[in-house]
Amino acid sequence: MSGVTRAMTIVALAAASLAAHQAGATRTTNDGVFTAEQATRGRALYEQHCAMCHGPALAGIEMAPPLAGAEFYATWSGVPVGDLFERIVLTMPQAKPGSLSRRQNADIMAFILSVNK
Repeated sequence: MSGVTRAMTIVALAAASLAAHQAGATRTTNDGVFTAEQATRGRALYEQHCAMCHGPALAGIEMAPPLAGAEFYATWSGVPVGDLFERIVLTMPQAKPGSLSRRQNADIMAFILSVNK
């Protein structure tokens, strides 16, 4: 194999690897990227840490936005799931941002996504 052919092969493999990585990294809120067990755990955590502001039906209360329905869908549909997750991790619960573990936040997010189907 010549040096040019070898270099072209390496570039092609690198490009394919990058494309495969990016394809996996672009999962969105529409992709159902959670398990039923996560959603079940998330429901209990939501009731304990979120429902007081976002409401028991995820409809939002006063200043807290809805986490289900048309407004939520319009805001988050097609957005990378990591963006929603980081928003929750960094800003919630409002009284104590960052106080929940990443697993707890993932479970809450699974519940929210499951409600939104």
